[in-house]
Amino acid sequence: MPIATIEEAIEEIRRGRMVVLMDDKNRENEGDLCMAAEKVTPE
Repeated sequence: MPIATIEEAIEEIRRGRMVVLMDDKNRENEGDLCMAAEKVTPE
């Protein structure tokens, strides 16, 4: 999985895409799915 800059991630969210926000590997080492609520549809 490629690592994006913050600016790239924000642009992806603006385009309606989902991004994975990764935690530090020395902490919980997990990811959270994130997308703009206004772009979510029931399908």
